[in-house]
Amino acid sequence: MRLAALYSGGKDSTMSAYVALQMGHEIACLVSILPEDSGSWIFHTPNLDVVPLISESMGIPLVSAPSTGTEEGDMEALAVALEGLDVEGVVTGALWSDYQWDRINMVCGDLGLKVLSPLWRKDQDMLLDEMISAGISAVIVGCYAEGLGRSWLGRPIDAAAAEDLRALRSRYGISVMGEGGEYESLTLDSPMHSRPLVITESEVVWKKDSGTLHVRASRLGSRREAGEP
Repeated sequence: MRLAALYSGGKDSTMSAYVALQMGHEIACLVSILPEDSGSWIFHTPNLDVVPLISESMGIPLVSAPSTGTEEGDMEALAVALEGLDVEGVVTGALWSDYQWDRINMVCGDLGLKVLSPLWRKDQDMLLDEMISAGISAVIVGCYAEGLGRSWLGRPIDAAAAEDLRALRSRYGISVMGEGGEYESLTLDSPMHSRPLVITESEVVWKKDSGTLHVRASRLGSRREAGEP
């Protein structure tokens, strides 16, 4: 199928687009919804302004639509972004959220678009390991759960981080994929990237027991900067 990929820049949306390509589908465009309210329940919000650089690196056109961040606003923005696109369906990074699943399917159903969610209901430990082994390089840019302190911001999601997340799950019951909103991520590199994203300036905003790493400046780097020959 010719698909539009709902894309936030996070690890889940990157992995789902990559899996769709591996399944033989075509990714015609990336679709990014830009909520004004950081509390949007449907879409990821941190650092959405770097998604155009990721789109450039992937060589896939980007379609964006602003939203108020309310449920109604998010659904209207998604409909506006998808309406008229030359695609047969939409690929999403949804994992376990019935709320997100229902609302995306509702909008796509009204537009006559099929929904592909290749990560849906998969074992989270398996998914985390598969993302890392697939070469999806992401860092944590938001910490919103007990056990995820300030030192986690900017930390790469690698094998060591995966083990530490599992230890935190044993202690606090968190999702190792961040599916309960425990953390947010930003993809720096993947098999779809021609060049890695390099963060050149960032700011940590930490309040009480949670915080966000805001990317203030970034650029596309070289493979050498990503540690490749």
